[in-house]
Amino acid sequence: MSKVIRTQDSNFAEVPFASAWPVTVLNWEAPGIDGGLALHVVDAPSEGDELGTFLLLHGEPSWSHLYEEWIPRLTAAGYRCIAPDLPGFGRSDKPTDQSWYSYERHCDAIRYVIESLGLSSIHLVVQDWAGPIGLRQAVDAPDRYSQIYIFNTWLHNSEFVYSDGVKWWHDAAGDPDQLGGDMPTGRIVAGTMQREHVYEIVQAAYDAPFDGYDSKAGARAFPAMIPLWAPEVGGAVEQQRCYDALRAWSACPIHFAFGDADPVFPYEQAELWSSKVRGATLDRIEGAGHFVQFDAPEDCLGVIFKYVDSK
Repeated sequence: MSKVIRTQDSNFAEVPFASAWPVTVLNWEAPGIDGGLALHVVDAPSEGDELGTFLLLHGEPSWSHLYEEWIPRLTAAGYRCIAPDLPGFGRSDKPTDQSWYSYERHCDAIRYVIESLGLSSIHLVVQDWAGPIGLRQAVDAPDRYSQIYIFNTWLHNSEFVYSDGVKWWHDAAGDPDQLGGDMPTGRIVAGTMQREHVYEIVQAAYDAPFDGYDSKAGARAFPAMIPLWAPEVGGAVEQQRCYDALRAWSACPIHFAFGDADPVFPYEQAELWSSKVRGATLDRIEGAGHFVQFDAPEDCLGVIFKYVDSK
């Protein structure tokens, strides 16, 4: 059984987002965990008549804070917002055994959130590892979804060419000499920003969930399980299945929008991928980096409202 670190509320005393919205805590009976894992889920109700639910997913080493600017705008427009923290991230519990983490377990965790909360009429938003994790949910239960928004992410498949940025990240994340030995999550997220931000505030928000080396097992695990290097733990077969399913997708509209200053998932990859998905749209978010939801929230929301308003 993996040991678990329960994240303390005091970690977030200087992070306004952490107290801005109602939170539902779900106890997931996770495999290999005695007593289950506490999953923290922002559950922000709509203001007025509910038009649907935005399921806002994050990758690594981030958390639901990525959607700090999104949630007030979306709830004011009539949408419920659900923003879970993955196991090992944000305010959710953190298994300390790096080998516990896998693509399949994180898919199971998000499926548990969706089913526990009875979500339907979902507008799905994915980025980074949320792409493979979140798109799996849509492929497996398409009737729950109204729209899909795909930002700076990927699905592993036989045609995918991994960028030099992905290869650098995989190698750097496993090399203590390059990243200081303790996976500096705040510095990593803040360092990707291409727009103007207060670096120290961004760094503090993405350092807040962690209490040292043991709490960062998930942040270390995700780069190591990229399917190019770890096809089984990274879910290569399932990701290929999802990629194939999206190429023949007809369940709901799919909208791509990529920041074009991301060395990890370059805009050219969005052009290629979106061209293979029947009826998909593609928007370019100029001068925005990898964590595009946080780097360019107004531009991202402009894309969102363009397509929800056109339904």
